[in-house]
Amino acid sequence: MITLGTGMRILFQGDSITDFGRGRGGADPRPLGTGYVFMIAARLAARYPALGLVFLNRGISGNRAKDLEARWDADCLALAPDVVSILIGINDTWRRYDSGDATSADAFRDSCRAILQRTRERLGAKIVICEPFVLPVPPDRASWRVDLDAKIAAARELAREFGTIYVPFDGMFAAASTTVDPAYWAADGVHPTDAGSALMAEEWIRRVVRE
Repeated sequence: MITLGTGMRILFQGDSITDFGRGRGGADPRPLGTGYVFMIAARLAARYPALGLVFLNRGISGNRAKDLEARWDADCLALAPDVVSILIGINDTWRRYDSGDATSADAFRDSCRAILQRTRERLGAKIVICEPFVLPVPPDRASWRVDLDAKIAAARELAREFGTIYVPFDGMFAAASTTVDPAYWAADGVHPTDAGSALMAEEWIRRVVRE
């Protein structure tokens, strides 16, 4: 876990689940979007006002692991974060089913490993790997498990290899869906509702931040 310090820069990276309508600069009132990143930042800013924490969101809708790898220098290393949180993988699965453009588990692992190696070599940042997830809404999403489960296994393997913090979002949503319909958490099985984003924020803080 991470002990937060004064002025710490916390960067969130990923796809549309991280992006969630974030602003791209200027006077945009929601530079962090409206999803789990915004909710984490709001909670931590309220809890630790004296620390002056800085939150950055560089999620881009539609990104796959290879896209993160291609933009890592500009959108991570150049920002010199103290903490890097990565949530990627669902589009590596989704493109197999909506356009026949599959990403193998090995290719996914290789791109993620390259990102982690570059981060370790160039920054002293703490790394958080977030587990990609899918809920069975609509029912055809259940067939995606055969593809996504291999990528989840790769993410867990890399967390062990690099000694990172790991946030098990897929397991969290599976457990939460035993008491309420999965659509309550993500209406399309991928993009969280407000309740789903709040659940993600709480889980991230619980797993990452040392109280």
